[in-house]
Amino acid sequence: MSDSTTTIDDLKRLIDDFVDRRDWRQFHAPKNLAMSMAIESAELMEHFQWISAEQSRQIGDDPQRLETVADELADVLCYALAMANELRLDLSTAIRRKMAKNEQKYPAEEYRGRFGPEDKR
Repeated sequence: MSDSTTTIDDLKRLIDDFVDRRDWRQFHAPKNLAMSMAIESAELMEHFQWISAEQSRQIGDDPQRLETVADELADVLCYALAMANELRLDLSTAIRRKMAKNEQKYPAEEYRGRFGPEDKR
């Protein structure tokens, strides 16, 4: 299974099954899941805390470091999928709607190569 053959629904069902088999739904209030996502995001950030942008791009060249980062990123995504399950959100719809808003907020012709209006490069 890979990204090209796995749907978001497949992943949501994987998480749902994992949660159900452990009777964890009782702990999966949206506030708890949001807090867990933040905690896991902080653990992910620790791997990048004191390195340069270029060094962060090289993590993919180190299989051991890449696996550790992948585990932390997977934790973040698992909690995000669990939250989508709990709130009965269709993530494809949510992401497409948000990207349409981003297209309006950050038109490509105005923001190409820039990260914001204060970037005067």
